[in-house]
Amino acid sequence: MEKQLNYVAFMGPPRGARRVAAGHLAEILPGLKERFAKDSSELVLIFEVETGKQIELDLRGSLEEVLERYVPAVARGPGRPKLGVASREVSLLPRHWDWLEEQPSGASAALRRLVEAAIKHEPGKERGRRIRAALSRFLSAMAGDRPHYEEACRALFAGATAQFASLVERWPKDIREYAVQQAQAAEAAEQEAQR
Repeated sequence: MEKQLNYVAFMGPPRGARRVAAGHLAEILPGLKERFAKDSSELVLIFEVETGKQIELDLRGSLEEVLERYVPAVARGPGRPKLGVASREVSLLPRHWDWLEEQPSGASAALRRLVEAAIKHEPGKERGRRIRAALSRFLSAMAGDRPHYEEACRALFAGATAQFASLVERWPKDIREYAVQQAQAAEAAEQEAQR
């Protein structure tokens, strides 16, 4: 099954920085839609965990309309949207296409296997760097005005996880826990590569 992006959602200012949802879009949309129905002026900030990028969701309409907008339902044409597979164009040399055509399960399945293998064997240092970069984007949005923000970012990129945890100790609980968890994940990825 294809990897799906996970998301994390936090209440935005002025109500604090409490985490309100985490998971795949199909899992978090019902709760976010319910919050929106109760108070459409409430600011909820949603981030892709993998990239740290903030996304905006249009929660107007019924839950079914919201889900249809963001969660592929049934395969209708190229790709396999029910599994999260989207059809896109890939440019390859003729010898690449020849090799792919010889694969027993087809070109698309072979390409997916190659990408998954590359992800699994991605050097830990690179995986750690990606986690830190994503966390940095999140921190910029959620904690840029918090005490010791700049020092915490320096510690994060220096790989000083214990110092990072110490610097964010007085931040709101949910932001602190998420940030420390991600910093520890980056450190673990790098240590795994050194084994």
